[in-house]
Amino acid sequence: MPEGHPTMPASAPVAPGAPLPQGHPPVSDANKLPPSAEELMKQLDSTEGLREREKTFEIASSLGKLYYTNGRNAEALSYLAQAQAQSDGARTRFLALKKKLGKTPLLSLAEANCGFTPGQTLDAMDAAVQARAKSGDIAGAATCARASLEPVLDVELLRGNALYLQGDSVASLKAYARVLEVEPKHAEGLFSHASLVFETQGENLQALKSAREGFDALVAVHPQSPRAPMARELSQRIEETVKAGGRQKWLASRAADRRVRLSQGQAQAQVGALPSDAPRPLTPEMVDAVKNTERTPELEAGLAKLVDEGEEHLARGRYQEALANYTRVVPFQPENGRAKAGMAWALVGLGRPMGARVWSVALQGDAGAVEKLGDTLLAKGDAKGAKALWEKLSQDVPDYPNKAALQAKLSQ
Repeated sequence: MPEGHPTMPASAPVAPGAPLPQGHPPVSDANKLPPSAEELMKQLDSTEGLREREKTFEIASSLGKLYYTNGRNAEALSYLAQAQAQSDGARTRFLALKKKLGKTPLLSLAEANCGFTPGQTLDAMDAAVQARAKSGDIAGAATCARASLEPVLDVELLRGNALYLQGDSVASLKAYARVLEVEPKHAEGLFSHASLVFETQGENLQALKSAREGFDALVAVHPQSPRAPMARELSQRIEETVKAGGRQKWLASRAADRRVRLSQGQAQAQVGALPSDAPRPLTPEMVDAVKNTERTPELEAGLAKLVDEGEEHLARGRYQEALANYTRVVPFQPENGRAKAGMAWALVGLGRPMGARVWSVALQGDAGAVEKLGDTLLAKGDAKGAKALWEKLSQDVPDYPNKAALQAKLSQ
C-alpha cells in the first residue's frame, strides 16, 4: 500500500460508491477512460472562441482531422485552413530551396542526416532547415525541408477531400495541386487530382490527357498501391473518352452500344453506361442555404424517407437514383452514417472516379454503418450486392473490429 495508507480490516471489500475510510489518500482518475470522439467534439464546440484562437500547426491539424473523420467538414476546413497557414512558411522555404537546386535531385534521408525525432514540431524542424540553409548546405536543407512537410501534405489532402465533399471542386483541385507541387510523385495526390479532373472536365480533352498522365504516373511509381488497379482502369476509360471526343460523345456511344446489345438480348449483365444527368456539386451559396434551413420535424421525416428510398434504389441496382436521394440528405445531415454509406456505395456502383475517395471517408467515419447497409440490401433481396459490399469492406478494412461476424456473413 502507498505510504500513509491506513490499515484495512480483513473484512469484505467496501461497497462501490461508499465513502473512503478516514485518512484514505485521494484516488486518481488514471484509470478513467478517455472521452469518445463525440464527447470530445462536444467539449470543443462549447469552448468559447476556440476556432478564432491562434494555434500551432500540430493542434490545428489534429482538430481538423478529428472533425473530418467524424463527417463535420465545415469545422474541419476551418481548422485545416489554420494548419495550412501555419505551414506556409516552411512550404515556401522548401520550394525556394528546391528551385536553387535546379535539376539536382534531393539527397536520401540517410545522406542528409536531418536528425529529426518522432513527434518533433514543424516549427522546430523548420528552424533546423533554416540553420542548415544559412550554413550553405542547400542540398541538405532542401532534403530536410521536404521531410518536414510530410504532415503538411496530409493536411492538404484532407482539405481537398473536405472541399470536394462540401461541393467546392475548384478549391479541391487547388488543394490537390499544392500536394503535387511539393511532391509530384505523391500517390494519393496523383489519384485524387486525376480523379477530380476526370470527373469535372469531361469535355476538356487536354485536361483529360493530363488526368491520364496522373493515373499512369501513379501506376509507374507505385505499382503496389491499392489505388493502382483503379488507376489503370480509369486511364483506359480516359483513352476511350478522348478518342470519342469527350464524355458526352463517349456516353452516347456507350448508350448506342447498349441498345444494340439489349435488342439482341445479350447484354443484361453488361449494362454499364454512366448516366449523363449526374447531380451537380453544391455551390457555396447552396451550402449556406442548407446551413440556414430550419430543422423541422417535417424536414427530418422527409430526409429519413429519402434515405429509405435510396436504399430501395440501391437494392434494385438504381445507383443514379440512389445518389440523387443521398445528395439531398448529406448536406443537411453530414453526420448521418447511414446516408454516407449509401452515397459511397452508389458512387462505387456507378464507377465514378471519386467513388473510392467517398467510400474511404465512409469507412473512416462509420464502417459499422457500411456493414449494416449490406444487411439492408440482403433484407431487400439484393444478396449479390450485400456480399459484394461486405467483401469490399473486409478487403479495405483488414482490422475491422467486427471481422468475425463479417466473415460469417460472407460464408453463408
